[in-house]
Amino acid sequence: MSGLFVTFEGIDGSGKSTQIEMLSSDLEKAGRPFVLIREPGGTEIGEKIRTILLDKANSKMHARTELLLYEAARAQIVEEKIRPALAEGKVVICDRFFDSTVAYQGYARGLGLEAVDFLNRWSTSGLTPDITFLFDLDERTAYGRRHGRGEEDRLEAEGLNFMKKVREGYLERSKEDRIRVIDAEETPELIYEKIKQAIWEVLGK
Repeated sequence: MSGLFVTFEGIDGSGKSTQIEMLSSDLEKAGRPFVLIREPGGTEIGEKIRTILLDKANSKMHARTELLLYEAARAQIVEEKIRPALAEGKVVICDRFFDSTVAYQGYARGLGLEAVDFLNRWSTSGLTPDITFLFDLDERTAYGRRHGRGEEDRLEAEGLNFMKKVREGYLERSKEDRIRVIDAEETPELIYEKIKQAIWEVLGK
């Protein structure tokens, strides 16, 4: 039984968490071993890096510092959690992976794709998701969904123009075959049917 690496991407408020919960529930019912992780974080070291990255008190953080911290957390979770789980034949569900870095740091921060792509490959030793679900949603709608969810973190607080650039970066990246673009304005039930079909199609092979 081979492992399957599935990632969920999209701007905050696009509905990723709901779909991840639904998929996790179905895998559990089916008796399929899986691991659920998030980026940045997912390991003791990664969670400490996450705290630094999302703390609004760190508003002076340079974009290159931000990029390198994300890559450091990613290198840790790949070696500590993702590769071992895949080797055991488990399904790995990851809330964000390197496509987020492309969209947020490469496009929205303007650091460019050459440096970001190199660091993504280096930090993961070339590991690439098997399937990526990209939840596409207008930044204003996403902001409306996030409103009232609690205090914004450092990146959420960047504003609508920043999130617009992130969305554009995601859509530019979505041309890769492994990425399935999901209309995040559809109902959660309809969205999940598409995700479920795609996942079980692969698992059934």
